[in-house]
Parts: sequence; C-alpha cells; structure tokens
Amino acid sequence: MHIFAISGSLRASSTTTTLLRAIVALAPTNVEIGIYDGLDDLPHFSPDRDGDDAPTSVRTLREQLRAADGVLICTPEYAYGMPGSLKNALDWTVSSGEFSFKPTAAVSASPHAAGGERALASLLLTLRAEGARVAEGATLSVPFVRKKMDEAGAIVDPETKQAVRGVLDALARDIQGQ
Repeated sequence: MHIFAISGSLRASSTTTTLLRAIVALAPTNVEIGIYDGLDDLPHFSPDRDGDDAPTSVRTLREQLRAADGVLICTPEYAYGMPGSLKNALDWTVSSGEFSFKPTAAVSASPHAAGGERALASLLLTLRAEGARVAEGATLSVPFVRKKMDEAGAIVDPETKQAVRGVLDALARDIQGQ
C-alpha cells in the first residue's frame, strides 16, 4: 500500500516535517509512505494556468496523488490556519479532482496546547470541499509536539505513538475498504 505524504511546512528543519518523518517510521511494514518534496516548487494557483497545460510541478503533484492509494497530510498552524503554501497545493487539485474519494488522513501539530486544531479544521474543510474521504480516526492534533519527540526526531510520548498508529491504521482500513 502506497501513501503519499505532504508536510505543510516549507522549512527543511520544521517540527511538522520532523513529525511526518517520525510517522513514516511508525508505519506498518505493508505500508510505504513517500514524502512529497515539491511544495515550494508550486506556482501560485491561477485558473488561467490550470488545465491540461498546467505547470510541470503541478502535473507532477497530480500524478503522485493519483498514483497513491491514500494521502497523509501533516500541517503546522500559522495565523489560526494551515499555511498558504499547503492551501495553494490543494487549490491546484480542485479542478483535476485527485482528492475525490481519495482515502486521506490529516494531522496537525503545534508547540502550543491547542495542537494546531484550527489548522486541522481548516485543512479538513478544504479536504471536504475537494471530496476527500477522511475516515473516522484518521485525524490527529498533536499539542506540545516538541515535548513529544526526542532530539533525533522520534516520537517518545507513548500516547502520541499510539494515536499516530491509530491514524495510520484508520487510513489503511479505509484504503482496504474495511
């Protein structure tokens, strides 16, 4: 089973991307998760540039989404919402429909007590608008994320590990149609 993962942060050393890598490390052996690295390459969305002649970076994103059995998105919270770069990527898939009925999991993370809940809500609203299939149990908000990971980037908090495994299991069940 192939899952396409997107970090909503552009910073190479971001906590969100580190968390996403830690989630990948917890994936079951029958699940392959590839992390998208082209978020920063996408141009600003414009309907005039959309369609069959979309920019190469957009076509690549769409192809990778279509090829995946499911999608995992991990977002930080900026100004009470998901980052504009992540929203931009999602905007590029509205007309082409890659998220339609696509099994999808959504995770937010924050160094604060709310865990990025507003970003998660924003992300879920956009995913619903695109027709993504977010299974019950396939969402997670991680508060105080830095305290739940060690210096090497591994999740050390047992509850967070269990919750992450629950998200991955929910996504896998949805992909398998269970």
